[in-house]
Amino acid sequence: MQYKRIKPKKIYEEVAETIHGMIRSGQLKPGDKLDSVQQLAENFHVGRSAIREALSALRAMGLIEIKQGEGTYVREFETEQISFPLSTAILMNVHDTAHLLEVRKILEAGTVFSAAKKRTEKQLQTMREALDEMKRANGDEELGEKADLQFHMAIAESSHNPLLISLMNHVSGLMGETMKETRRLWLYSKQTTTARLHDEHYAIYEAIHAQDSEEARNLMLNHIESVEDILHKYINQAKTKPTL
Repeated sequence: MQYKRIKPKKIYEEVAETIHGMIRSGQLKPGDKLDSVQQLAENFHVGRSAIREALSALRAMGLIEIKQGEGTYVREFETEQISFPLSTAILMNVHDTAHLLEVRKILEAGTVFSAAKKRTEKQLQTMREALDEMKRANGDEELGEKADLQFHMAIAESSHNPLLISLMNHVSGLMGETMKETRRLWLYSKQTTTARLHDEHYAIYEAIHAQDSEEARNLMLNHIESVEDILHKYINQAKTKPTL
């Protein structure tokens, strides 16, 4: 007889499944605010990083919404969204990340092209604030990821196209989750630094500021393709890595 191999769960998966179960049972209802990351970490007796990963997974499922400066809330959802166990949800791996990067190239190339034409001074200021946060985040990965996503979402808002903005909002949860992994791979690859990451984003900002749509699109594509290159190298190394 053959038995299925049991894969041990990671701490963040157990946390996410517990919160997922509370939502499914009605213990947590749409509109309810979750405790802070610190409070959840204390309640679950785990580290804050495990809580953040759990929340990212639940956000990727569309079950919670993280509002900047306000907190984390349970979202309105269709019943079928929570009828499956968490193990069947979209928990990103490198192949999922590669697919999302392909989507980002298609979506963000058009978004930044439009943003360069239509951006306002207020939106440029939002981008500058995100860039400033990115620069200050040297060594603080959580702050860097947050500023990175804020910059890309500010570009989407600058397109003044409600459908583009809606599409970007739809994938923003997944983007936030994958940025954590791709930034880690990128920085650990030693092919770039946080300063270079900031410079690439700043170059995109300058093209938007100058209303140079073609340059903005090319820079955005080059930026995402740089991330893709690192990811593909990681995948290839994993395939050729000898097993024990």
